[in-house]
Amino acid sequence: MEFVEFSAKTVNDAIIEACQKFTVASDKLEYEVIEEGSSGFLGIGSKPAVIKARVKSSIEDTAKDFLNSVFEAMNMVVVSEVKYDEEEKTMDIELSGDEMGVLIGKRGQTLDSLQYLVSLVVNKDTENYIRVKVDTENYRQRRRETLENLAKNISFKVKRTKRAVSLEPMNPYERRIIHSALQNDRYVTTHSEGNEPYRHVVVTIKRER
Repeated sequence: MEFVEFSAKTVNDAIIEACQKFTVASDKLEYEVIEEGSSGFLGIGSKPAVIKARVKSSIEDTAKDFLNSVFEAMNMVVVSEVKYDEEEKTMDIELSGDEMGVLIGKRGQTLDSLQYLVSLVVNKDTENYIRVKVDTENYRQRRRETLENLAKNISFKVKRTKRAVSLEPMNPYERRIIHSALQNDRYVTTHSEGNEPYRHVVVTIKRER
């Protein structure tokens, strides 16, 4: 939101005018004093106080404004629904529109990039880290279920062949899903190998004690 200029007899009066204009309390107002103003001598030579003011942006507004600028640059119409949990320090962003496949990208890479960038923006000036999740069309849940099924199938293959299987490179979040899905398996174990962005999960048979 752009700054708007207000003038009145005193700075306090100008602040009140700004609050009335924006219909917010003073603690929701961001302002800068341009002229302190003066009463002059017997009213002669008096000058009004001048401020520039705007409504403070919420953390949700910051995320929305950033995403809107990205989608505008991509020439896409996307609706962003932002939910911020102050107590848990989590932000869930749901995107909707006509071309969500473009935003998801190959194996969710574009969606992950958006999530990373939004996280950088909202955490720039915060004391406590805010965990950001960006999703669309329930992709995160669908991808999780796909990876969990993949883990079970690979586990079955390793048990049958007694040979280790290396999965395709995945990001840390997706690797954790594979590890978690097989952590209680009695016959196989998992570990990660390689360097980012080619780091991948390897499923191996457990050694008999």
